[in-house]
Amino acid sequence: MTADVELAVLTASFTARPDRVDDLAAVLARYVVLTRGEAGCRNVDLLASATESGKLLVIEKWESADAARAHLDTDLMTTMAREAVPLLAGKPAVDLFDAISAQDLE
Repeated sequence: MTADVELAVLTASFTARPDRVDDLAAVLARYVVLTRGEAGCRNVDLLASATESGKLLVIEKWESADAARAHLDTDLMTTMAREAVPLLAGKPAVDLFDAISAQDLE
């Protein structure tokens, strides 16, 4: 990665209802695979907490903050949200970060 490459990181943390963990994981896994093909997407990962059952984290790397923001309005994002909401124990935490020391290996 060269110094002049901008990188923005979008995170979303979800906590599933206890009886819907597998369902939420499936919704998010499908979303992650499809998002990897979106314009401006550098990478997306889905992680499960090793300390809190039912807590899932999506980490997305985008070419720019504008690309990440644009993604938030796509059909892909709204479909995932519509499918995920009934499976959640509470409101997801979504945040957009500017990279200070993030590495992109592409």
